[in-house]
Amino acid sequence: MKMTINFLKYADGLVPAVVQDAVTNKVLMLGFMNEAALAKTEELQKVTFFSRSKNRLWTKGEESGNFLLLKEIKADCDNDTLLVMVNPVGPVCHTGADTCWGETNSSDNFLSQLELIITDRKNNPSDKSYTSSLFAKGINKIAQKVGEEAVELVIEAKDNNDDLFKGEAADLLFHYLVLLQAKGVQLKDIIHILKDRHSK
Repeated sequence: MKMTINFLKYADGLVPAVVQDAVTNKVLMLGFMNEAALAKTEELQKVTFFSRSKNRLWTKGEESGNFLLLKEIKADCDNDTLLVMVNPVGPVCHTGADTCWGETNSSDNFLSQLELIITDRKNNPSDKSYTSSLFAKGINKIAQKVGEEAVELVIEAKDNNDDLFKGEAADLLFHYLVLLQAKGVQLKDIIHILKDRHSK
């Protein structure tokens, strides 16, 4: 059902748009949209605001490349505020922070960024990309690689070298994310299952 937003409620025709990470649910920033900005966001599938300082439409990331890839837009109960669910590409704030409230380098946000990179390597393969080469070899090879990394992690767990253990843990996690992508599954799908189990 198409949203009906009451842009006329505000004198300048701009409604608040709260931007939230679609994977982590972290609030990333606040912007403002008019009708044109909302239409442009839906057209590009990249979040576009009306910038009062620039006095024009402004697609977040148009200069930095740190786009906000649109997942979903919802209107609140009064139809005068938007909730914009996104997958961020890179830091959201111009300061380099993950959010406009100064949060940086959170592990969950990095995992969602890594997942986007893996998705890109799948959809836009490169001869120089190790990740693309895994997808080219097919699901059996990817699954085998996850098994190999799991065994290597178990072996390192029996020793006392924390650096080697953490390195193998990182290798396993990376290849696990590649396997999820190969199966058409997102990390958030697994997180939802874990949350459901935890709530029971």
